[in-house]
Amino acid sequence: MEKIIVSKTTIKALQNGKQLLVESDLNQVANQLESLANQAVILIDGSGNYLANAYLSTQNKGVGWVYSTRSESFDLALLIERFKEARALRQDFFTNEATTAFCLFNEEGDKLGGIRVELYQQFAVFSWYNTFVYEHRLMIINAFRQVFPEIIGGYGKNRFKACSIESEHLFGQAEENPVVIKENGINYATSLNDGLMTGIFLDQREVRARLAAGLARGKSLLNLFSYTAAFSVAAASGGASQTTSVDLAKRSIDKSLAHFALNGLDMTNHRLVVMDTFEYFKYAKRKSLRYDVIVIDPPSFARNKGKVFSVHKNYGDLIAGALNILNDNGIIIASTNAQNLTITAFEKILRGALSDVDYRFKSTFRLPRDFRYNVKNPESNYLKVFVIEVKK
Repeated sequence: MEKIIVSKTTIKALQNGKQLLVESDLNQVANQLESLANQAVILIDGSGNYLANAYLSTQNKGVGWVYSTRSESFDLALLIERFKEARALRQDFFTNEATTAFCLFNEEGDKLGGIRVELYQQFAVFSWYNTFVYEHRLMIINAFRQVFPEIIGGYGKNRFKACSIESEHLFGQAEENPVVIKENGINYATSLNDGLMTGIFLDQREVRARLAAGLARGKSLLNLFSYTAAFSVAAASGGASQTTSVDLAKRSIDKSLAHFALNGLDMTNHRLVVMDTFEYFKYAKRKSLRYDVIVIDPPSFARNKGKVFSVHKNYGDLIAGALNILNDNGIIIASTNAQNLTITAFEKILRGALSDVDYRFKSTFRLPRDFRYNVKNPESNYLKVFVIEVKK
């Protein structure tokens, strides 16, 4: 394997648990990155001392990952060890009959960046984030199946630019019908081979649990950027008097309806609206519609009709729009999964947008325990959710 001298500032960072490599870490060979792409390498200091094993492969947030600090090859034995460790840390999840979908392996939290594996009932869904892990997928799947023999089939989501195929069947049994999973005792229909999405974001499980436990009991709830209305279904199951789910994608309607139907929830008091969120703010204000609980969970970045939405620049506008249609003593659930926005920065955005009202931060949610993250890299704990009580 090629030996690469890292920058001086990177040496200490590696010793402190850094796994994600960026171009400046490898500044002495930056012009060689293309020729070393998708290869395993050895990182050394200026004196030739061993630091770590890594692989180089560009993805949306870096140019490679450290995978070992013990001079190990990227091989079957290492992969089996990583999967065994991941399984042991999640063993209690396998005996929870109320929740049959969770994260089995989460990138750098399980000491192997570029790979995430989620369980959906008896199926595994792999997310590949760069070319290197995708090219080694057969070996990775081999190791996985040795550690998780009960998994009957697997699908892959190819989340990197170099691959034109979004989703594919990887091994074992294929299931073209929706796979019904349970989460906190609530049923959801998931599609495992339909683009990059499955129909539910498993990292929001604890927030939905709070809704299912009665956070919106007897209250009206507005779910913005609702996707397949999972928050709304959880709230309805927890006794919400009515829900309104707003999303720009018309194709989400059928999947949302399926979630309500699976739980025997009549649609009389539950609305599904196809509309841009900011347009819905205007519509709701014209119609004098008001809500007790408003869930705001936008994508980090989106474009619609030439307009660009960025969490950094526009989240405050979402809070302002929500305040206009929020009942007195209402609740805002503000969420983002933007990795490059710290929880401190997100809280600052929220407090700035709430400066003209009386409010109280009631609770905070981060990634649930199965979505392990690298404690030495705060960005890897990307989920940030605040439950805010507003007194106007």
